[in-house]
Amino acid sequence: MALHFQSLAELEVLCTHLYIGTDLTQRIEAEKALLELIDSPECLSKCQLLLEQGTTSYAQLLAATCLSKLVSRVSPLPVEQRVDIRNYILNYVASQPKLVPFVIQALIQVIAKITKLGWFEVQKDQFVFREIIADVKKFLQGTVEHCIIGVIILSELTQEMNLVDYSRPSAKHRKIATSFRDSSLKDILVLACSLLKEVLAKPLNLQDEGQQNLVMQVLKLVLNCLNFDFIGSSADESADDLCTVQIPTTWRTIFLEPETLDLFFSLYHSLPPLLSQLALSCLVQFASTRRSLFSSPERAKYLGNLIKGVKRILENPQGLSDPGNYHEFCRFLARLKTNYQLGELVMVKEYPEVIRLIANFTITSLQHWEFAPNSVHYLLTLWQRMVASVPFVKSTEPHLLDTYAPEITKAFITSRLESVAIVVRDNLDDPLDDTATVFQQLEQLCTVSRCEYEKTCTLLVQLFDQNAQNYQKLLHSPSGITVDKAIQEGRLAWLVYLVGTVVGGRLTYTSTDEHDAMDGELSCRVFQLISLMDTGLPQCSNEKIELAILWFLDQFRKTYVGDQLQRTSKVVHLRSDVSRVPEKAWKIVKVYARMSEVLGITDDNHVLETFMTKIVTNLKYWGRCEPVISRTLQFLNDLSVGYILLKKLVKIDAVKFMLKNHTSEHFPFLGISDSYSLSDFRCRTTFYTALTRLLMVDLGEDEDEFENFMLPLTVSFETVLQIFNNNFKQEDVKRMLIGLARDLRGIAFALNTKTSYTMLFDWMYPTYLPILQTTIERWYGEPACTTPILKLMAELMQNRSQRLNFDVSSPNGILLFREASKMICTYAISETEPVLLSTPGMSYPGPHELHHQLGASCTSVCSHIYLRGTHYS
Repeated sequence: MALHFQSLAELEVLCTHLYIGTDLTQRIEAEKALLELIDSPECLSKCQLLLEQGTTSYAQLLAATCLSKLVSRVSPLPVEQRVDIRNYILNYVASQPKLVPFVIQALIQVIAKITKLGWFEVQKDQFVFREIIADVKKFLQGTVEHCIIGVIILSELTQEMNLVDYSRPSAKHRKIATSFRDSSLKDILVLACSLLKEVLAKPLNLQDEGQQNLVMQVLKLVLNCLNFDFIGSSADESADDLCTVQIPTTWRTIFLEPETLDLFFSLYHSLPPLLSQLALSCLVQFASTRRSLFSSPERAKYLGNLIKGVKRILENPQGLSDPGNYHEFCRFLARLKTNYQLGELVMVKEYPEVIRLIANFTITSLQHWEFAPNSVHYLLTLWQRMVASVPFVKSTEPHLLDTYAPEITKAFITSRLESVAIVVRDNLDDPLDDTATVFQQLEQLCTVSRCEYEKTCTLLVQLFDQNAQNYQKLLHSPSGITVDKAIQEGRLAWLVYLVGTVVGGRLTYTSTDEHDAMDGELSCRVFQLISLMDTGLPQCSNEKIELAILWFLDQFRKTYVGDQLQRTSKVVHLRSDVSRVPEKAWKIVKVYARMSEVLGITDDNHVLETFMTKIVTNLKYWGRCEPVISRTLQFLNDLSVGYILLKKLVKIDAVKFMLKNHTSEHFPFLGISDSYSLSDFRCRTTFYTALTRLLMVDLGEDEDEFENFMLPLTVSFETVLQIFNNNFKQEDVKRMLIGLARDLRGIAFALNTKTSYTMLFDWMYPTYLPILQTTIERWYGEPACTTPILKLMAELMQNRSQRLNFDVSSPNGILLFREASKMICTYAISETEPVLLSTPGMSYPGPHELHHQLGASCTSVCSHIYLRGTHYS
């Protein structure tokens, strides 16, 4: 359509289709018209027409959008024209301060972009676009609506200056941002603080929406100033707990004034929750100020003011009932320990009272586990870092953590156990289902729990014995109540997680012989529970307990198995002659002493036997439970990494059984039943990686042993060969091939020597690789089938440890390259053939659509195969 013929009414219809239309075709046409409008010479006049005569807010929004795109072009408009646009918008919003918020926001963004992109533009020896702050002060002298607009302009400008535009040179962005920081940002912060002081000096009318909005915008402005990227570090926002605000040295005077912190603490206590959480967000940034901004006495004084503010908030905790306030306050506490050392904190006069208040606040928070669960992370971070700092404190002042840390641990343990009954009876979301959060909290708790470990251990032993006894009674009860059983299973799951956590905490905290003996006491109970649960399979089973047990086994492995075991070959047999026990092995003896008495675990080989028995049991009975199988195989994979452990593992009967019987008959998860989703097949790669590492220990050049190991896969491939050209159930064959590709990829990953890799290649070629080629031809349009095969080929092309350096007389290198090339060509031709054969006039997908049809994963894997092939050749 010709835009110069469009009337105002036609433009408004265009706006309606673009912003609130439900017809997709009309919206696409409207977007095209918008692009034409931006490129049109009449763009500015049309935007002016929409702003001045438009009857809807969407007309004004369209004008603002067009202007924003127009001023953001790589080839900018003339300086005079940009100055005119800026002045026009300033006058426009000044004359119409009651425009809808999204229109004001869009227009102000245009001003901010013009100012940033023209920051160094000179006209008549003046930086014409730096007058914006003087222009804004005129707004601040007007009505409340005008003040709000002025503050929003400064806030948007600060955000725009901090925003990296990756389409432009980063050096230019830093130059502009640095100049803005040095010339204007401090003045903006001072202006915002003065506005807040004026607001606080007058009686606050919280019923006045205009005044509330003004305070909100000023607080957002302060927050934008403090969030500014002062040194161009582009800090990762996800690493919230590690952030330090690099305040410029020229701002010292602002931060040294006690009135600055007092202002924001007073605002927190005076404002409603929606606004007070912004005040707390500002305080989080104040608490994160870089240490080097102050001298030692100044830093102590500044910390003292922060601690006084914390004390005042905790003594008047009413505002913390709001989730937003609560979350920001937890962040505030975590930032205190991030930027200040424990030795500095204990020197503050109010520290004893404040640490007591923080402990009580944390305990209350843990007890109310359903309230803002995502905020508990920050409280546990605070206590974790406090406890971890204890060995490094040189101050003679008491840190009192030996008093409060056990209380925090107890509160966490008891609150989680008490939550189980509520979750089961009220059918609520179980916190245990969110394993990422559970693991994160447990990893934080492990350090805290080792402080005054005797108290933690005594509590866990008491609770574990009590709940285990109750669970056994329910199992033997002929009319076991389902709800009560579910509650006991949930509590046992939490207790197993907690035992694994405190055992794993040995690596993060100073440990004594007595502590190691306590670890043995706790570990005995979990191993007994493992025996109880496995004896009752498959009738007596609980997924959450199994996942908890695997967490415990992994923590026990990290702490007392692996590198620890190479220090002593017979951990507990040596107890008969303690004088011969090496000093480094004595701690291991302490752990296993109780386990030897109760469980008969007498040496490190017996521990590994227990591990492997549990792994085999899980793989046999939990085949339909992907989380348990996946975690079990990851545990097996972790065990199979160290060579010393591998030498011990291959002597265990359970491992020998796995190496000879890795079939679906013994391990159901290796089956191809429809009851397993294709995504569940991914764990097979992990299984065969670990299994092949175990095979490699004693394999050497024994081709017969390798053939025996590959026998189940040979049978599967032969089955596929027999039925490929006959009538067959397509889905079953497809699933079988997907599983085989994932199995072989795991095997290929673990074969890191030329000899072993050659055995695999000779096994695959020329008999079985053609089957995979045929699979690609038949099901090229199904990424679920093609991706595993292409990933297998990419793994075969990986020259890890120089395993592809075949002998000069060997043709394997050429054969491998030929097969890989053939597979890529087969896949590409099969996929693109419909496009290549399309008749003239027919629509066919472009590069982006074709990439989507091929599957991003498949395309990426093909690229890897090609690159590795060309590199190898």
